Amino acid sequence: MTKKGTKHKPEQKGAAEKIVGEAIKSEDFDAKIRKVESELNGSRQQAVKLKEELMRKAADFENFRRQKERETQMAGKRALEETIKELLPVVDDLNRIVEHAPEILEKTKEARPYVDAVALLQKNFLKWLSDKGVSRIEALGKKMDVNYHEAITQVDNPEAESDTVIEEFQAGYVLGDRVLRHAKVVVAK
Repeated sequence: MTKKGTKHKPEQKGAAEKIVGEAIKSEDFDAKIRKVESELNGSRQQAVKLKEELMRKAADFENFRRQKERETQMAGKRALEETIKELLPVVDDLNRIVEHAPEILEKTKEARPYVDAVALLQKNFLKWLSDKGVSRIEALGKKMDVNYHEAITQVDNPEAESDTVIEEFQAGYVLGDRVLRHAKVVVAK
């Protein structure tokens, strides 16, 4: 008997090639999927890094904004403080005029409108200072405190305790808790 050569039918050959082709395509497809998944993971990691960087930048900007806001407030406070320091001699002059008003009015009654105007100006000016947080340092009868008083001289005074303020030459002022000008005082020995 002779062995007949086995020949594949064309349909069988096409089916086998198709199966092999599909297997190759499936391997290519799996490789492509792995590649796409790898790229997707890389993109996700990059997105996380970018999000973290964005959050840091946003926090940095917020800190910068707050710092500038504090600096602006401090500059405003310093400007107000300097302005008030420059106006304190005017307050002193207004106080002196009002203090000596009775003497002026004894000499001339025609000065009454001017004295009243200065008294009103003093009242309004002191109210403005008070509204800004400025207050006068109480000195007379108080113990000498170098934080608020500047002793220009010491005198013997048997009626007062030692280191007690017995006279004020120039009023002192504070803005909140900051001394704008120390009170210039005479202290008992």
